[in-house]
Parts: sequence; C-alpha cells; structure tokens
Amino acid sequence: MKITGVESFLIGIPYEHGAPKSALATSDGRLTQDAVYIRVATDAGITGWGEAFGFGGCLMSHLAMKRVIAPLAIGCDPRDIPALMTDLYRRTQGMSRNGPVGFALSGLDIALWDIAGKIAGKPIHALLGGARRQTIQSYASLLRIGAPDMVAKVCNIARARGYQHIKLHERTTEAVAAARAALGPDIGVMLDTNCTWDIARALEMCAQLRPYNLAWLEEPIFPPDDFAGLARLRRDGGIPIAAGENLGNTMDLQHAISLGAFDIAQPDLAKMGGITEMWKALDIARRANVRLEPHSPLFGPALIATLHVLAATPEDTLCEFYFADLEHTPVGPLGTPRDGMFTVPSGPGLGVDIDEALLARYRIE
Repeated sequence: MKITGVESFLIGIPYEHGAPKSALATSDGRLTQDAVYIRVATDAGITGWGEAFGFGGCLMSHLAMKRVIAPLAIGCDPRDIPALMTDLYRRTQGMSRNGPVGFALSGLDIALWDIAGKIAGKPIHALLGGARRQTIQSYASLLRIGAPDMVAKVCNIARARGYQHIKLHERTTEAVAAARAALGPDIGVMLDTNCTWDIARALEMCAQLRPYNLAWLEEPIFPPDDFAGLARLRRDGGIPIAAGENLGNTMDLQHAISLGAFDIAQPDLAKMGGITEMWKALDIARRANVRLEPHSPLFGPALIATLHVLAATPEDTLCEFYFADLEHTPVGPLGTPRDGMFTVPSGPGLGVDIDEALLARYRIE
C-alpha cells in the first residue's frame, strides 16, 4: 500500500460563545475558529483524516503540510506508522522538534492511525488495547472574555449544559472571583493565563487566587519553557500547576517532569506528534506519577483522536472542549459533548465521517 495524496484544508468556521468574540483562534483577524484538516489518500482506496494544530498559526501549519510534509509522505507505505514517522522526523529534524512542521507531522500521524483502524476494521482505541470507558467527561474551556460580568454569564451557560469543570482564560482576580461566585463551591474551576506573568507577579497572583480554590493554574509564566520557574511556582504558590501545551516532543516533556515543573502535564497530540507520541507521553507521565490532562482546544480529527487515546488509557482523564458553538462541525455530533460528556466513537479508525461539503464551504485555502 502506498500514499498517493496528502491534502491540507485550511478552514474557518463562524462561531458563538455567549460573549463578544475574540480573534485569538484566527490567522488574519477574522472572527472564526480556524483549523487545518489533513486528508491522506492511498492506492487501496482507504482515506485517513488528521488535524494539525494552528490557532493563530493555522496558515503556517497548512503551508508546512503542503510544502514540506506532503511531498515527503507521498509514495510511502502508511502501514508501519512508527517507521514512517521516525523517518519523516529525521528528514525534517532541523524544523520539526516544535512549531508548524511538527504540527503538520502530528496531523499526518493522526491520519495514519485513521487508516490503520480502517484497515483493521476497528476503532483506534482498539488498536491501543481497547476502550476502558464508553463516555469521557469533558470540561468547558472558555475563550478569553475579560469583563467579570460576562465571565459569570458564560460560566452559567456552561453549567446549565452539564459541565462540572470549567476553565477560564482570564488574567485578573476579579474575573476568577466572578466565576466562582456564579458557579458556587462544587464546580471545578481552572485558570489558564496563556503565559502572561513573570515569576514575581505569578507568586503575587497565586496569593490573590488561593481563596478561589482553583483545580489548577495553567501556563502561568513566560517563557513557557522556564521549567525551573514553574517548579518554584509549584513549590511556593500553593496552587497545582498545569503546563505542557507548548512542548514539541516527548523529550521536552521528560525534561520538564524531571525538573518538577508541573503537577499536571498537558501535551497536545496535534502538536507533539499525534497519537503515536501522545501514547508515549502518557507512559512518561504515568511512570513519574504525574497526572496527564491533554490540551485539546480543537473541534476536528485531533479532538476525536484525543477521545480514542483517553478511552484506552487506564487513567480516568478529562477531555478539554473549547466552549464555542460552531455554525457547523465537519466531524458530526461525536465532536460535541452532551450534558458535559463525550461519547467514545466506535466505528473503524477515528469513527467519524468528515463532511467534505462543509470543508469546501468553509475553506480559506
């Protein structure tokens, strides 16, 4: 079997999230949720789908797939995933340890697993040892909002939809206080600041935030790979520290864990090498007795791939869901939680049918 084609789709889908919109997830300021879908075709007529991480860099991931990865992958045998991925990483080693080329390789890996499942006639989680659960609890990962009253409003919307855990992307004590007041003491609240403070300011903020009983404080400092700084904050801040979405590979993860950088590791399979590397990351975290909660604020094949991994892992882990209502979703209903719960796909491969008409409708390039 040979790969005969690799196509990248850069799409942008309009959305609502109960508050004024942010341009955080767009490439050019458009108020859409952008994404990079990957379609891998084979001479056996089997097609696999993947997704490369992007957010504001979606265009770069899209171009990395088109210009760098696709020409290398075409003509290769997709069935030996570790061998093919190792070869591609070696051939792109100067640019794929992190960043858009690594993101493109991650999307390719997901598509290869989709093909593998379709060849076997089994869902991906069966290839990983079998599903240990049929549903996975999700948490509502709110977009950055800013105004405390709007934060409270969207928190109430999420709670009404059945979420028992809600993550804020805010940077003020006032916003966190508003969320806690709206949600009461029994809903888990997490805070992701997206690397906004230095160590001194982060320690000051921890003192202000401790009364609000955060389940974790995520990506609190810049630069994100200041692992010694994260370890100090973990030791002195009094709030569990979560980080890892900016890691590009499992070596970085292992190094961060060895320095005691976080309580909760958050690698992203759309960044770190797809399903293959995420499975390794889970083992690294497990052996170090570090909790792993994947970063997955996506709506497409990468989110579905995360569900397969979490279904097969022994640990009972939450799945992030970026709290926005898309105008349409190309992966269908399995890509959206119901009453705060995802249903684990059971069909071959990813177990979802990609609506190519929607891809064509929302395609940017």
